[in-house]
Amino acid sequence: MFAALPATTLAQEPDGAPVPDEVKALAGCWSGSGSVMGKPVAIGLDARSITGDALFVVDVDSHALADPEDRYAAHLIFGGKTVRPEDGDAKNISAFFADSFGGDFTGVGTGSVRPDGFEVAYAYPDASFVNRWRVAGDAVSWTITARTGAGHEEPFATYDLVRAACAGA
Repeated sequence: MFAALPATTLAQEPDGAPVPDEVKALAGCWSGSGSVMGKPVAIGLDARSITGDALFVVDVDSHALADPEDRYAAHLIFGGKTVRPEDGDAKNISAFFADSFGGDFTGVGTGSVRPDGFEVAYAYPDASFVNRWRVAGDAVSWTITARTGAGHEEPFATYDLVRAACAGA
């Protein structure tokens, strides 16, 4: 398909906004534990740049501590988002969330960097799921709250992770 386009058309493609450094701070592998809706879990992350560094992916694998067969997996994709002065309170992170619940539960999100990490909210029909990532050296905390239309937040999940060796490394 691209071979049919003139070279000048390809040369005019815009560069995307870079993935924020606060997101890229997750690069590598992480291992830890947490709680999802009150259920204790073990969790691992594998985070890396993809698509020629235009995007960043975090692959998640977890299981309930009480039942290792109770598994969960997710694929989070983050990208930079251009913010212009006229955009006001615009967000500088774009995001996509897919997990082992399948296509009916994917979500598109937007977010912003914070002094110690970043935050992304994914909109769903009944609530917005706000993901807060904090990176401090070799430790990561990731919390998820469900925010209703009235702005009330309920805890959904919380994880504490430390840097770990990557499989095959």
